[in-house]
Amino acid sequence: MSDRTPMTRAGYEKLKAELNELENVQMPEIEKRIAIARADGDLKENAEYHGARESQGMLQAKINMLKAKLASGEIVDMSTMPKDQVVFGCTVKVKDLEFGDTEEFTLVGAGEEDYDVGKILVTSPLAQGLLGLKVGEKAEIEVPAGTNRFKILEIRFE
Repeated sequence: MSDRTPMTRAGYEKLKAELNELENVQMPEIEKRIAIARADGDLKENAEYHGARESQGMLQAKINMLKAKLASGEIVDMSTMPKDQVVFGCTVKVKDLEFGDTEEFTLVGAGEEDYDVGKILVTSPLAQGLLGLKVGEKAEIEVPAGTNRFKILEIRFE
């Protein structure tokens, strides 16, 4: 894939809201904690100050990550996507050819992934192995534990 990250409008807005919360609510709170701790005197042995600075660094890293996701994000118009093959935004039902069980995956963009309910990133190796396939076709996807083999049973759009 390119350096652009596909996402829905809802996923993009979710990331923007999270970024806004971090920058305008959480970061000012940490800055207040740092100022209060700094006023307590000796910074060398001030655990509150060092803890607040560490929190600030981790929060800034998360802010930077969200900004990068938003900058590389490309909002996909779902109405232009083909409906007869596995594409971004679809839910695909597959049969595991090794174990015989069925699974469902929804291919989503950044900010929408939830692996517990089967929402996987379209950029993941599993999703990449399924992209472009149609009902009845088989996929062999290399994973660290070996090769997963799936048969496409159903493709639908929510």
